[in-house]
Parts: sequence; structure tokens; C-alpha cells
Amino acid sequence: MTTKKYDLRSAIEELKAMPGQYLESNKEIDPEAQLAGVYRYVGAGGTVQRPTKEGPAMMFNNVKGFPNSRVLIGVLASRRRVGALMHQDWHNLGHVLNEAVKTPIQPVTVGKEDAPAQEVVHLATDADFDIRTLLAAPTNTPDDAGPYITMGVVRGSSPDGSQHDVTIHRMVLEDKDTIGMYIMPGGRHIGAFLKEYEAKNEPMPITISIGLDPIVPIATTFEPPTTPLGYDELSIAGSLRQQAVELVDGVAVHEKGIARAEWIIEAEIMPNTSMQEDINTNTGFAMPEFPGYNGQANPAVHVVKIKAVTHRKDNPIVQTTIGPSEEHVSMAGIPTEASILNLVDNAIPGVVTNVYNPPAGGGKLMTIMQIHKGSNNDDGIQRQAALLAFSAFKELKTVILVDEDVDIFDWNDVMWTINTRFQADMDIQVLTGLRNHPLDPSERPEYDPKSIRTRGMSSKLVLDGTYPHDMKDQFQRAPFMDVKNWEDWTKE
Repeated sequence: MTTKKYDLRSAIEELKAMPGQYLESNKEIDPEAQLAGVYRYVGAGGTVQRPTKEGPAMMFNNVKGFPNSRVLIGVLASRRRVGALMHQDWHNLGHVLNEAVKTPIQPVTVGKEDAPAQEVVHLATDADFDIRTLLAAPTNTPDDAGPYITMGVVRGSSPDGSQHDVTIHRMVLEDKDTIGMYIMPGGRHIGAFLKEYEAKNEPMPITISIGLDPIVPIATTFEPPTTPLGYDELSIAGSLRQQAVELVDGVAVHEKGIARAEWIIEAEIMPNTSMQEDINTNTGFAMPEFPGYNGQANPAVHVVKIKAVTHRKDNPIVQTTIGPSEEHVSMAGIPTEASILNLVDNAIPGVVTNVYNPPAGGGKLMTIMQIHKGSNNDDGIQRQAALLAFSAFKELKTVILVDEDVDIFDWNDVMWTINTRFQADMDIQVLTGLRNHPLDPSERPEYDPKSIRTRGMSSKLVLDGTYPHDMKDQFQRAPFMDVKNWEDWTKE
């Protein structure tokens, strides 16, 4: 019996079998702003400009200027869809990923004959090579710095080859063989490896794999302290699938790409070199980012020189996303939920029963923690759980604490508890002068000069919507009859 190998195409086949989860269009679409503009209405969700909604993943088969390629967007733009593709209950994804971190399955290397991502090879030395006409990377808004790779998994290694890392960065196509890559300062292990190369003044070889099993980009977005330096996040994807992610040696650089990808870009990050991110447009903007605003163009992004591009033969798929969409929330938020569960359960076991990082925070800025209190002595421990989360994840800005009877995935239920189990004078905690994420536009000295000295600092908030345990009897929800066979009345 042949074992099913997971990749983007196997995921698409699963989506096609799920009613309302997949949509294709053969109408010509312009990848410059129009593609993202259409999907905004179809299913982007998240904090994308209204009107938007949660909807199906969408494949564009007729991309203007790219007759032999397709663009897929929104595969992860629904938590329920992520759960279905992961073959898990969507309510428990944080717990599932937390377990996967503890039981990694390391990637394996296969030969080129088993790597569909290398069926077609283009070398940067070819006379007609131009990444801008080869890869259908969309421009999300008319103000973007250019076409962006938004779902490319970057793999790099330490100079001695002993440690590896995979991360996702925003990458803009700048020239025929040049990419501008933004690596956020601190917290990215690719950046740590790059510093070692720069100390030697040597270029750092990398691969950028595009069009992957949807589980891979979710696993990729884990961060410290859950995955410390040297932890290969592809092993989390291996655990989730109970199947090792397959890698293949590059054709032009000394680094491995993901063998079952649709595309692999092989490149080198130039040492001690930078360029203006919006050098071709001078708009001042990069692309939409997870807080819901257009990110400001960085004056000094890393310069990436392409050495080769490989891809599948049969209409290779460029997978993309919109920055503030529900898809970004899935990639950033679910691994953070797992990390918070891991951290808090190690410190104060049994207190936090579930965690949700909602679209309102872009998956990073906000978390809702469901709290178990077993006795009067547990009062106050919920706030310690919030402080633990803040201490480990500097991008976290707001924590909402709720009781076990509250559905953390239902905003009405969460806001109900803030209205009925909360008093502002005693249940609000504000922590000032902490680090946060520089993409939050409120984090600048002119907004709050008393607490913010430099860009990227923030005040942080805890809203404690849990009732005191000794007053439990006063906060019982209206009791309805428990009818086990209620569905019998919904059938004709």
C-alpha cells in the first residue's frame, strides 16, 4: 500500500471534498492589487478593511502575465478549515500543536528524483532570467512597495551546518534577481545565523519554499521560548502529520529546500548590505501587516540575491496571503496559543484550560485565557498566568481572562463576561513601559510621551473577567434542560 504524501495538492483535494471550503476562478485576474482586492470580499476575514468575511480558499487559474502558473490564497483563512486539514477539533488546535512540539519528527532528505519541486530548473545566469516575470507574486494594495512573497518558508543554517531554522518573512521582488527581505530585529533565528555569516563577511545560503502542505507554515511560525535556537520547526509539521517533511539539496546553493513544494527559490543573503524596501515605488509603504495597517517601508532591508528557481511542471501554484487576514491569524496565532499553554502549564499546571488568540489582535497582540479555579486559594493565580504570557511573548499586548463556562471563541460570550463579571476599578491591570511590536502604530512617543520612550514600546492590559471563587454561586448561568437527543427535533 502506498502511503499518502502530504503537500499542497493533497490539501486541495481534501478541500474540494469539503462543502463551501474551496473556490476556483478561470476569469483573468491582475496580480497587482486586483487579486487581493477580490479575495477581500470572498474570504479574507481578520482585520482586513470592511466589507470582508470568512470564506473559502480561492484558486485563480488565469493570472495576467503568468499563463503557466496559478495563485492560491486563503487556505488557512478559517480556523475550522485549519482544524479539518489538520484532522483535529478546531477548538483544541493550541493543545494539539503543544503536543507536537514535545514529539517532533525530524525532516529527511530525499533525492532529486523524489522532489517534484525541482522538476523545472531556472538558473539566475540564464539570459532571460527574471523573477518578476517568473513568479506570480501579488501586490496586495496599490501602495505596496512591489510584488511580495508572503507565504515563503525560508530555510537557513548556521555556518557550521549544525543548526537549522525555518521562518516566514515579508519579501519584495526588487529586481530580476534581487529580493528585499525584512527580518524583524530579535527573536528570529535566521537573523542569529546571519550575524555569524556577517561576522565572517560571507553570504548566507537560503532557500525559499512556496506552495506547501498548509501544516508547514503553521509549524514554521513557532518562536522562542517554545522552540529555542537550533530547534527545527519542520519537525513539528512532521509530528502533526506523523510523516517526516522531505527536503532536497539545492541545485545552486548549499542549503535544502522542501521537496514537495510548488516552488523553491535558492538564494544568498548578502552580508552587511541593505537596500530601501520601496526603492521601485517610493510610496513609503511595504504591504498590509497583521495589525490591520499598511506597514511602513523599511529603509534598510536585507539584500537577497537569487541563484536559481525550481518548480513543478504542471501549472505550479504560488501560495499567498493578505497581511491582516484570518489566514495570518491562523499562522501566527495558533502556534502562540500552543506556546502560552506550554509555558503556563509548566509553571502553574491546570490553571489555564484553553487559549485563543483572536483576529482582533492579528494572532499576536491579544490572547483570551480560559481559567480553572478549584478553590478560594486559586483567586489571583489567573493574573499570574497573564503575567507569564507577557513575560515570554513581547508582542502580546492585551490578555482577557474568563471562566470555564465562557466560550473563548465567541466574542459575545467574552464581552458578556466583561459586562457581568467585571468591575473596571478592580479588574483592570495596566503595565507600562514594556516592549511590544513596532508595527503597532500607537506605539510611538508622540502618542504616549509619558510611557513610550522609543518606537515599539507599549503599555499592556489585563482584563480580568473571572469571578471570585467564593462568590461562585452568584455567577451561575441560567440553567437550561440538558437534552441529549436535541437533534431529533431538527430532522424531518
